[in-house]
Amino acid sequence: MTLDRRSGAVEHFPSVARLPELVEPGTLMVFNDSRVRKARLFATALDTGAKAEFLLLRRLADGSWEAAATKLKKQRPGRVYELPGGVRATVLAADPARSPAIGAGGPDTVLLAFDPPVDDDYLERSGHVPLPPYIKRADAPEDEERYQTVYSREVGSAACPTAGLHFTEEILAALDARGVRRVAVTLHVGLGTFLPVRSETVEGHSMHEEEYSVSPETARAVGEAKAEGRPVLAVGTTSMRTLESAWAEGEGLRAGQGSTRIFIYPGYRFKAVDQLFTNFHTPKSTLLMLVSAFAGRDHVLAAYAEAVKERYRFFSYGDAMLIR
Repeated sequence: MTLDRRSGAVEHFPSVARLPELVEPGTLMVFNDSRVRKARLFATALDTGAKAEFLLLRRLADGSWEAAATKLKKQRPGRVYELPGGVRATVLAADPARSPAIGAGGPDTVLLAFDPPVDDDYLERSGHVPLPPYIKRADAPEDEERYQTVYSREVGSAACPTAGLHFTEEILAALDARGVRRVAVTLHVGLGTFLPVRSETVEGHSMHEEEYSVSPETARAVGEAKAEGRPVLAVGTTSMRTLESAWAEGEGLRAGQGSTRIFIYPGYRFKAVDQLFTNFHTPKSTLLMLVSAFAGRDHVLAAYAEAVKERYRFFSYGDAMLIR
């Protein structure tokens, strides 16, 4: 689906393979090249034998990890878990007030120390692909690549930046032939991207911190596009959040590394992004609020009603929308 953010007009197309003809030559497309790590670990408590799951979100400077965890109420500082390969994880902190649960009985965050230390090599050997929770099956070997974008490079995400799953090498080549320029940013997807809003007010919702980086090449390319009046098209909400987070008034897009808790909802004034390619998002999500901020709440709700009528698919492996 395409959505005109000014008029609200929608058009339907049979496949994302038609996307290259819909993107204006000279457009700068910005992709998130983060790669999903096998961040899901199954553990057994040494004291009770209870089973638990951890989803590693980010490694801190001291080597500990922030992780989403099942059975948060049973997590206590000092509790030790056994993991594959003889690794032990000790709970350093569990703070439900800091990190509201994802769904009833769902995961939350704890701080873990590992002995011996856990790195990406260990996760590659012993971790599991963190498929979305609504996929009710165990991960399989083919998910290691299927749940990645074809351009993924920088390992670090706990979930795939799923707008990119629509792209094939053939579509990227067609975009190149069309005269569309492609650059990358990196935002390692964590809870900030998909944690639902559970506060009474929008302003009461607190985003989780996610790490990002912007290369000098990307910063220059965005600056040139803005100066020349060429559109900047963010591929996915994570690319958009990175670009908006790294934008500095009076400077433009700043290169470098950083972290963001940016929460974009109606009333936000966009600075870097002119167009957005994204999936269809669920109610009460920060992603739907972001899209509503970009295209207007009434336009988005009308487009979503049309999508439901036309039986578009939602969620990570669903259909897509180009907002321009």
